Amino acid sequence: MDIRRTLLWIVFTFSLLLLWNNWQIHNGQPSLLGGGPTQTASTQAPDNGSQTGQSTATTNSTGNIPEGVPAGSQAATENVPAQTTQTEQGAQGELVSVTTDVYDLTFNTQGAQLVKAQLLDFTGFDGEDSPMMLLDNSPTSIYVAQTGVVGAPQGTQFPTHLTPFRMVSSETSLTDDYLDVVFEAESGNLKVTKTYRLEKGSYNIHVRHDVENLGNQPVEPSVYLQLTRDGNDPPDSSFFYNTFTGPAVYSEQEKYQKIDFSDIQENKAKYIKQADNGWIAMVQHYFASAWVPTQGQTRYNEALRVGNNLYSIRAIEPMGTVAPGETATAQSQLWVGPQDQGAMEKVAPGLNVVVDYGFLTIIAKPLFELMTWIHSFVGNWGWTIVLLTLLIKLVFYPLSAASYRSMAKMKQVTPRLQALREKFGDDRAKLNQAMMEMYRTEKINPLGGCLPMVVQIPVFIALYWVLLGSVEMRGAPWILWIHDLSARDPWFILPAVMMGTMFLQIKLNPTPPDPMQARIMMLMPLVFGGMMFFFPAGLVLYWCVNNIISIAQQRYIMHKLDKQKEQAQR
Repeated sequence: MDIRRTLLWIVFTFSLLLLWNNWQIHNGQPSLLGGGPTQTASTQAPDNGSQTGQSTATTNSTGNIPEGVPAGSQAATENVPAQTTQTEQGAQGELVSVTTDVYDLTFNTQGAQLVKAQLLDFTGFDGEDSPMMLLDNSPTSIYVAQTGVVGAPQGTQFPTHLTPFRMVSSETSLTDDYLDVVFEAESGNLKVTKTYRLEKGSYNIHVRHDVENLGNQPVEPSVYLQLTRDGNDPPDSSFFYNTFTGPAVYSEQEKYQKIDFSDIQENKAKYIKQADNGWIAMVQHYFASAWVPTQGQTRYNEALRVGNNLYSIRAIEPMGTVAPGETATAQSQLWVGPQDQGAMEKVAPGLNVVVDYGFLTIIAKPLFELMTWIHSFVGNWGWTIVLLTLLIKLVFYPLSAASYRSMAKMKQVTPRLQALREKFGDDRAKLNQAMMEMYRTEKINPLGGCLPMVVQIPVFIALYWVLLGSVEMRGAPWILWIHDLSARDPWFILPAVMMGTMFLQIKLNPTPPDPMQARIMMLMPLVFGGMMFFFPAGLVLYWCVNNIISIAQQRYIMHKLDKQKEQAQR
């Protein structure tokens, strides 16, 4: 049985499938492998305040408190107001700039919203001269963090993210270990004091809502924590590899649940609606924002479309009954920053899983820990990739050696296989019988070259996702011309090396007797190498090192077999 032909066609067909799948996603079509496209309307500017956007939100009931809020609660009949346009916000609120050692933040006094967040330690999409702009509120990009209070008696309204607030703190620059930025507003006989505590060197913002009942009747307010974002992919998205962009919900019951913008658009999103733990987030490649309510407090989650190409994820937390003259407090945390797994895990259980490795997480997590440990010694992520790949190849050397020995033996009997094909022609039964007899005589397992490699595939796929998703690669240099391992090789040297090493590997393997198979084999380096021209340099470096070590191992095994054969013939 010629298993090589079958395996070769499987690999080639799968490669074409991946190329076609990415083309479908690039054009906004559903993925062939499940899930929807990561961008809903990449060419559309977000419309977060037009009449169309507001009417759509109303007719779809997307502004309502989600199902599951107790029927007796006043919050059940309250609507979270729709988002306004950036122009309207500029006219109604004052912009306040606040800086720390890691942030340049902009708050809008309308709703005390956080409308811009620049990450000073990360370069922006426009190059090294500008910091990374994660949160933004411009005519072409909407991504903001909002809060408010709902549950007012009929005919009144508590302070929401559209209510005018006043800033009551005075400091706007971090000079100590922490900085409190405080806003106040009164509406519906309720005074809301919103405090953002910024800490030195931290992307975790502590947010406190103090709600004071100024009326003469008890009230039952609920605090909502909301992230609003347009449905566009970030500028560093690639047609050749796909990373998730969109809302996510985490709970102990359902774990990590990603929500596609397209599912929200079509009212098909599935996620946990009620929990007393977990968090909500907006995720994109390398970065994330997340609201973490008080653990142990019941909250209601909702993902919704609030305008044309504009979506929100929010958690609503009832504060119980607040008697006249009393004050209730709701504590929460807001992460706005890189997907730093170690720091995020300290903020909330499971927050680090925004770096999603899928079903290979059980393998990918230890690989990431190992990579971090190696980096603590070498101090360079490029050399970390080289050493990690080398270490993995050494661990799997026994399997690789078995595979290379099998392929070497197959290469030695290739002329005899060709002779058998010529002898038996189209008589497949006799040909297979003769081949099996030869395999038994020479002690060759036809699958011996494939099965050891199959065992290693999950590990190398997991390593691929670790390198693709690690924010540590972003802006990290290696040597000479490689200044950013998360960007493609500017001189395309590594992809060229990868294609060359793939060609060399093919030459070291047995030549397929079928001319069609041989032609397909020679096309494989062009297909994969061509794709690598657009992949991050860190990933291409990993494949190059893997190929070079594989060639060295294969040459060593073949040399040993040749020497053994010479000794046996003496």
